[in-house]
Amino acid sequence: MITYECRSLRTLADEERWPDLLGLYRESRAVGAELRGEAQGAAETAPLGHLIAYGAPPELAARLFDPDGGPGATATTADHDSGPLWEVLATRHTWRRLAPLLGPEPVRRLVRHTRALLGEQLGPGGEPDPEGVPLTPEPWELAAGQPDALVREYLPAGGARRTLLTLPAGLEGLGPVELPERGDQVLGLAATRLLAAAVPWARARCVRGTGPAAAAQLTSLRRVTGGHLAFGAVYPALVQAASERPWQGCAEGRLAVWRILAAMTGGSVLSVAEVNALVSRLRCFTWHEPTDELRFLHLALEDPATGLSWVLSGSRHEA
Repeated sequence: MITYECRSLRTLADEERWPDLLGLYRESRAVGAELRGEAQGAAETAPLGHLIAYGAPPELAARLFDPDGGPGATATTADHDSGPLWEVLATRHTWRRLAPLLGPEPVRRLVRHTRALLGEQLGPGGEPDPEGVPLTPEPWELAAGQPDALVREYLPAGGARRTLLTLPAGLEGLGPVELPERGDQVLGLAATRLLAAAVPWARARCVRGTGPAAAAQLTSLRRVTGGHLAFGAVYPALVQAASERPWQGCAEGRLAVWRILAAMTGGSVLSVAEVNALVSRLRCFTWHEPTDELRFLHLALEDPATGLSWVLSGSRHEA
C-alpha cells in the first residue's frame, strides 16, 4: 500500500525521480495484490501509475506494463485512475517511440489503436490487428469530426477531461414521429449480445422491421421527437458509450463498435469491405425521452438489406 501522501509523490515527479517512483509503484502494487487481491492492489497504486504514465520518459513509463517487476507488480490493461494507464501513456508519446518498448500484446494493441485515433500515421507494413480492425479510421469514422476528440484529455497530477456525448445530441433536426406497432423480436443474434455488453446500462433488442418499429420495443411512448441521422453522426456517441467506464479507453470503444458492425453483417470474420457496405446502407433512427438528463442513448440501426433493426436505449442519471 502506498504510504506517501500524494503531495510527496508529486514532489518526486517534479524532481523527475522516475526510477524511484517506478520502484515504489511496483512494490506497493505487489504487496497490495498479495494482501488484498489484484483489483484492490491496482486501485491503491493507480494515482501513482498515472503520474508515471503521464510524466515519465517513455523508456521508463512503458515499464509499468513490463512483467520483469515480478508477480503482482505489473500494470494490466485494466489498471486505471481517471482512465486506463495504457491510454494515459498513449496520449503522451508516439507509437514510433513506444513500439520498441511495450511488451504485452494486449497493451500494444490498444496503444496502437489510440495513436491511430489521435491522428498518427502508422504506415503500411505495421503490426496488423488480430481481428482485422483497420488502424486507419474509415471515412465514416471521421464524418462527425476528428476522432481524437473522443480520447480523454489527461491532466498531469491526475484526472481527465472528456467531451460528454449523448444521442440525440439535441432536438435540432428532429420532429414529431408516430411510432408504428412494435416489430417482432429476433432472439439469439450475436450483434444483440455485443450491443448489450458494450453499453450495459442500456437495453438492446433486435426486431424484424424498421428502425421506428424497433424503437417502439424500448419506449412506452407512441409519439416521440425523433428523426434519422447518418451513421457517421451517431458513431461518436456509440464509441463513447462503449468506453465510458474509467477502466476503458476509447480504443476499446472503437473495437467494440467494429465487432458489433461485423456481427450485423452476419460474417464469421470481420470484413472491412462488408462493414463499409453495411454502414453505407444503415438507416439510423434516434429519439428523445422526456426523462433524459445527463447521459442517454436512444438509437435504432435498420439494415434494409436484411429487414432487421437493432435498437439500444438507456440513460444514466449519475455523473
